[in-house]
Amino acid sequence: MNTLDFSAATSSDGVLERDFTIGGVPGVLWSPARDAGGGSERAPLVLMGHGGGTHKKAPAMAGRAARIVADCGFHVAVIDAPGHGDRPRTAYDEQEIALMQQAMATGEAVGPIVVRYNAHLAERAVPEWRATLDALQELPEIGSDGPVGYFGLNMGTAIGVPLVAADSRIGAAVFGIFWHDPLAETAKRIGVPIEFVLQWDDEHIPRASGLALFDAFASRDKTLHANAGAHKQVPRFEVDSAVRFFARHLGGTRRLGGGS
Repeated sequence: MNTLDFSAATSSDGVLERDFTIGGVPGVLWSPARDAGGGSERAPLVLMGHGGGTHKKAPAMAGRAARIVADCGFHVAVIDAPGHGDRPRTAYDEQEIALMQQAMATGEAVGPIVVRYNAHLAERAVPEWRATLDALQELPEIGSDGPVGYFGLNMGTAIGVPLVAADSRIGAAVFGIFWHDPLAETAKRIGVPIEFVLQWDDEHIPRASGLALFDAFASRDKTLHANAGAHKQVPRFEVDSAVRFFARHLGGTRRLGGGS
């Protein structure tokens, strides 16, 4: 079984940041910092998937993690997706990235390339995420029976939808900003609470496509957040809503050995 290999650790503003690798995949775990003698707490875990072209410690990831740790007392983990961050690119990665850059430079539709490439990344990333979750749940401060959530937009949704569909340990998820075609059938297998973010004026993803993906989820408890603006103009307050969503559905921290 793969185990977490922790390396660097830093603490700031009440948040402990620990770098790790598992099976050669680099990741980071943010947790509430423990004061000396304060005892360990077991708390829910939120897995976060980063967007395309970024990495596990991108400002958006670090900022969202800090909010979830500070406001909810939860743990947050991110791993680099294949071909991203500290991971090497394959020849196929290089080919698809070059095609995307060319399409954007010439004003051609980038969607078909993104959809195809992200589906390929998801096939590689879902088993890695499941192995990471196995290892994280071995930590005493997380535990094998604690609540788990998932938060990922854009490529984070392309990877997160098949992950949540495949792993019953994940009990709530925030998705959004992706096309419905490759994910709709998989979304039909998801019944956990969902919060879904959609940009009403997205220049890449047709409005009808985003709405169709939201509609495809089998969840009885699902909420659509539609905001005016382009693809990259997701309002910052959506993080506030995601924090409240996870607090509502994953519950609060609890001390090891029982208690609330």
